[in-house]
Amino acid sequence: MIGLVVRRFFQLAFLLLGISFLVFASMYIAPGDPAAIIGGPTASESDVEAIRDNLGLNDPFLVQYGRYVTNAVQGDLGYSYQTSQPVWDAIVVRFPNTLKLAIASMIVAVVIGIIAGLVSALRQNSLLDVSATTFALAGISIPNFWLGAVLILIFSVNLQWLPVGGMSSPWYTIDGIKELILPAITLGTASAAIIARMARSSMLEVIQADYVRTARAKGVKESSVIWIHTLKNAMIPIITVIGLNFGFLLGGTIITEKVFAINGVGRLMIDAIAARDFPMVQGSVLLVAALFVIVNLVVDIIYTYIDPRISFD
Repeated sequence: MIGLVVRRFFQLAFLLLGISFLVFASMYIAPGDPAAIIGGPTASESDVEAIRDNLGLNDPFLVQYGRYVTNAVQGDLGYSYQTSQPVWDAIVVRFPNTLKLAIASMIVAVVIGIIAGLVSALRQNSLLDVSATTFALAGISIPNFWLGAVLILIFSVNLQWLPVGGMSSPWYTIDGIKELILPAITLGTASAAIIARMARSSMLEVIQADYVRTARAKGVKESSVIWIHTLKNAMIPIITVIGLNFGFLLGGTIITEKVFAINGVGRLMIDAIAARDFPMVQGSVLLVAALFVIVNLVVDIIYTYIDPRISFD
């Protein structure tokens, strides 16, 4: 297990290096001059040139990238071109909102996905199975921004049951839970559909195994057959999908945060891209990439507890 963790952290280092290079190169060749944006419409050419020199934007690409990596290794992600605020400080302030949204969305996805997949597998080719399959197709197909707008229109504007947007209350309060409901459903629907499809196919494969038929032949209660013998052995691929989707949720909150006016990392990233705020974009992407790898490491560790036959040593 220790060997797995060490290997993954080495992989994380190389992955972040590669991602940092790609993001830095993308920002470097993107149209627009951040110095001109910072200077504003009233800045003269000499003022813009002075800003470029101050930010080091006139240096060759490799020099700029090498300086960025050297500073990043030391924990310095640079300063925002827009606000002159340290990038790390800006991310830390907004990350809790993104994390709360991702966790709430994952809870919605796991609960709905596993229940729908389980019911669909146990009632194969029935009306419930067809309904669950239809839900899965619809969940994957519906765009987040459209679903979010519809939910706001129904539950916030017409019924006035839930707030339109924002996330300012603690998650453990009634107001905090209300603020999370619509964004979590919006973001978690697609993941719920994917989990439901995986749970169904995995359950159908396991439920036909010899040890399940043997358990039933011995007179084991059907509930024990389903929850202990079947679902537990079907969880490996389901957990894989859950881990991957949680990583995607952490990086995929951009549209949902924009629709519901949530002050999170995704919204921060969108605003930074529009303003050509290179350090902010790079820092946000590196954070999401690191979290994605860490989540998958946790998933690999969970494998060994669910199925002792799995070993990564």
